[in-house]
Amino acid sequence: MNTKLLTAITAFLIFTQTFGQNIEFKASNFKDKKEEFKKAIANIEMGDDFLEIGNTAEFNIKDPKTAFKQALSFYEKAQTFNPNNAELNLKIGNCYFYSHEKPKAKKYFEKALKLDPEVDPILDFYLGMVYQLEADYDKALKYYKKFKVSKKGEEYHKFTNEYIYSCRESPEKIKNHQRAWVDNLQQLNSPKDDFGPCISADGESMIFTSRKKNSHQPNEFGEYDSEIYITELKKGKWLAPKNIGSPLNTEYDEGAGAFAYDGQRLLMYKKETDNFDIYESTLDGYNWTAPKLKMENLPFTDQQNETFACYEPLDIKVYYITDGGSQGGKNIFMSGLMRIANRRSAWGKGQSAGHKINTKFHDGSVYIHPDGRTMYFSSQGHRGMGGYDIYKATWVEGQWTTPENLGYPINTPYDELFFAGTASGKHAYIASNRPGGKGGLDLYKVTFWGPEKHVLVDSEDYLLASIAEPIKDVHIEEAVKVEKNSLTVFKGIVIDHITKKPLESSIDITDNSNGEIIKETKSNKATGKFLLSLPSGKNYGIAVKKNGYLFHSENFDIPDYSEFSLVNKDIELKNIAVGSKIALRNVFFDVGKADIKPDSYHELGRLVQLLNDVSSLKIELSGHTDNTGSEQLNLTLSQSRADAVMRHLAQKGVDKSRLSAKGYGSSSPIATNDSSGGRQENRRTEFEIIAN
Repeated sequence: MNTKLLTAITAFLIFTQTFGQNIEFKASNFKDKKEEFKKAIANIEMGDDFLEIGNTAEFNIKDPKTAFKQALSFYEKAQTFNPNNAELNLKIGNCYFYSHEKPKAKKYFEKALKLDPEVDPILDFYLGMVYQLEADYDKALKYYKKFKVSKKGEEYHKFTNEYIYSCRESPEKIKNHQRAWVDNLQQLNSPKDDFGPCISADGESMIFTSRKKNSHQPNEFGEYDSEIYITELKKGKWLAPKNIGSPLNTEYDEGAGAFAYDGQRLLMYKKETDNFDIYESTLDGYNWTAPKLKMENLPFTDQQNETFACYEPLDIKVYYITDGGSQGGKNIFMSGLMRIANRRSAWGKGQSAGHKINTKFHDGSVYIHPDGRTMYFSSQGHRGMGGYDIYKATWVEGQWTTPENLGYPINTPYDELFFAGTASGKHAYIASNRPGGKGGLDLYKVTFWGPEKHVLVDSEDYLLASIAEPIKDVHIEEAVKVEKNSLTVFKGIVIDHITKKPLESSIDITDNSNGEIIKETKSNKATGKFLLSLPSGKNYGIAVKKNGYLFHSENFDIPDYSEFSLVNKDIELKNIAVGSKIALRNVFFDVGKADIKPDSYHELGRLVQLLNDVSSLKIELSGHTDNTGSEQLNLTLSQSRADAVMRHLAQKGVDKSRLSAKGYGSSSPIATNDSSGGRQENRRTEFEIIAN
């Protein structure tokens, strides 16, 4: 045989035998590359140190992906020297799996499997996870089951059982997918993590957190600290996000937690000491104030991290994520304002959201819907589709219900976190690292279609015997359960009646059933804007007040489980001057009667206070009706009601000489009498300043 041919065949056989075999990092395997071997070993040891940090780090604000990226930088140098080592390929796959580039992990895990199927039982666990990400559930189950019976599998049994359940249930979730669209917000996202969307109740303002390039110096791996950004919705499109700037952002990590429902306060987290704590900033005109510690009495503040937090509508509770819970990992806790002698005091000790919500797995975020009775949260527990999933629970009879997975396509085998919804329930915003994004966590918009419309089947049998009167075979579908967001959003601006300039005014929200002020807020001093979320189940009195002006009142009676409503109204405050006239929207009478109902007393109290504050005022109290009934009856009723209000004021100490009363019946309408809403507007009690 030709010598050259024999040499070629020998080389080929050696190559085919070597390729696909595991090459250990042993000095004997690299006798002619001793220095390169030493450098490779040093790089692996450095990588191992960072890998251990990454694998033991809990989901934290300072991105643990940095540790994996650092480990990867060392491993890749060793990989260049020896690409056919199973253990090194396993470690590189480990790094990629917990990075911004999860899909890259698969080829390294598969190569490790090919080089040495017994390199480490944990490889089966990782293979299960990468196949689960690809929705290849049969393969994933194969490797999870193999790993479960291994010795190391005993250490990971709670994770393995969770993932096995997910693989079995996820195909059904995908098949019976939710009626929703999930769209990437390309105009807001960057190649880095963009997360933590905070949405105003009307859905027109968003604040979020990003690790995109900023003005600070990046670390040695080119990564920037997380900062807070803001954007506005104009004509259906989000404007280019702006860095919210100082004093909220610094050269260290900050993150947004949640918008207040009035759109003028922000819960955020940052690190002033050794741990992350929750802070609050207020929109003062156009500028955000320096963040102040929100809940200084939380039990774990000095030892643990408190991060993503959210308000509830009445501002007496804050829900947040802490790593100080008894279940281990990161859990959802709540702190409430303690009351002393009917006055709000300090924040109370943090309490767990309960065993139905918290598990032994991590929770990533929490959000209370403006309806006050619905919680959305992200968790690795509750047997989801893999990674973090988003769940919903409802407050019923003093406790949270069993969480409900929001399903596909909102949830995927990847991570979904940071649900924040508009008050209407039509849209929500989440963060996810699913494929198709710009990189890392991206912001997504969820559009809910609503319940499917069922067609009424109506067929006619045109029988010869009944041709004149067709027989209708009517099939009535079962009633479809429709979930309603039972609340009203009241928004607008407060302006001067004459100049039309914006006014900063105080706004009190009163429970008319007991006269208790349940919430106090202000309109923005620069824009006059205000935004209120009013959950169902109460009759609310709204009072808008400013020194030197007459107060303005509104009434919202919102029954339980009523439809969502958005009211947009400009409120013009009138100066205290002769001729100024104000409707008392929260003065109530029974139908056809002139007896003042008790839930009117708080409104009339404001009028008494005004008359006491400005002792020179003289007013006329006027009663008005709609055009229902006879003119004489309406005149009599309106006069009786005006007289009743005058008597009440006199009983509260107002000099009768400053008061007069007149009934106008239906002669002075302010709205149409052709609709129930218009007639309701016309049935009113007013006062007019006749002397000052």
